[in-house]
Amino acid sequence: MRLLIQRVKEAAVAVDGKQVSAIKQGLLVFVGVFKGDTKAEADHLARKCAALRIFEDADGKMNLSVKDINGSVLAVSQFTLAGDTSRGNRPGFDYAARPDLAEPLYEYFCRRLREESLEVKTGIFRADMQVSLINDGPVTFVLDRMPQTEPRNHLSDKPLK
Repeated sequence: MRLLIQRVKEAAVAVDGKQVSAIKQGLLVFVGVFKGDTKAEADHLARKCAALRIFEDADGKMNLSVKDINGSVLAVSQFTLAGDTSRGNRPGFDYAARPDLAEPLYEYFCRRLREESLEVKTGIFRADMQVSLINDGPVTFVLDRMPQTEPRNHLSDKPLK
């Protein structure tokens, strides 16, 4: 599972020209689910995401989490985070989980964030979404938690052979 996390002043998702979700200050989290991902990866990343200290304290240091600032999370599924760009110019998606497996894990991840006492809004799984945001900083991080069943090359996400 891979998260692309952006610290935002606000973010919103629209589908067919209609806004379906929006947050003010908090985190925009794009969620990519890989084949072999389990609830263990989702649990780990939800805890890490909720505790990640990337908001500034009174001294201007990144020392506060989204929970500390009473911020919100907008979680958006994004299978392209599992894309492989190591060969050629067209990404391959062999490592992305099928939608029937990815959607329940994405929903579980969102539920786990809520269990961390966070307000969580979502996009619409498999929809053609337009995401707008005001990035704060900009501050952007990638968090990975690959399935433990297959060691992976950290540069390409391909299983080691």
